[in-house]
Amino acid sequence: MANYVLVHGGNMFVETWNKLTKVAPVQTPDGRMGGKIWDTMVVALKAQNHVVFAPTLNDEHTSNLTEHIEQICALITENNLKDIILAGHSYGGMVITGVAAKMADRIKRLVYVDAALPDPGQSLFDIIVSSGHDPMSFVGLEPAMPYVEKLQFDANVLKTLAKTYIRCKESDFACVTEIVKKKITAAGGWSYFELSTGHVPMATMPQELAQILLETG
Repeated sequence: MANYVLVHGGNMFVETWNKLTKVAPVQTPDGRMGGKIWDTMVVALKAQNHVVFAPTLNDEHTSNLTEHIEQICALITENNLKDIILAGHSYGGMVITGVAAKMADRIKRLVYVDAALPDPGQSLFDIIVSSGHDPMSFVGLEPAMPYVEKLQFDANVLKTLAKTYIRCKESDFACVTEIVKKKITAAGGWSYFELSTGHVPMATMPQELAQILLETG
């Protein structure tokens, strides 16, 4: 049995999700997915007797990256979780990096799902700019506080942690994840998977993504 904490990226519109998903359409009170983006993963993981948390991050228009990191750290502390498989999708890669830097002793493995992989001092927008692209050219991406805040952390703390990267080859952010691929290849020590799908594999390849997450546990 493993403890999974799954962190979503930008809070996706339900309408967008329903255009992508291979399972039943979803409706939510606020029209956003939040942590529900992981629902299929939660079912698959719990079916194997794993403990799973998939919280919804606080509103990205009123919270920043630091507060999102603190939110996940609080969840871990309140539930006394250890040996955690900590997964982040998209912007969630920023959050799980910050959490792991603060609570490395509780983390068993980091799993980045087509996610941002920051260096110390980078924001999500900085990462996109470093790929040679304008962050504002991506549909739905705006300069909200979590995306422009620079993440300060000690990279040495993360070196001993097991890490997995799942790259979606047809992702809108392939320009960014191609750089990540080169980065982790040079660093060594990563488990690496590719899925022939777009940026939201929870919707488009749920069974394949669930299997990879199960293997990490």
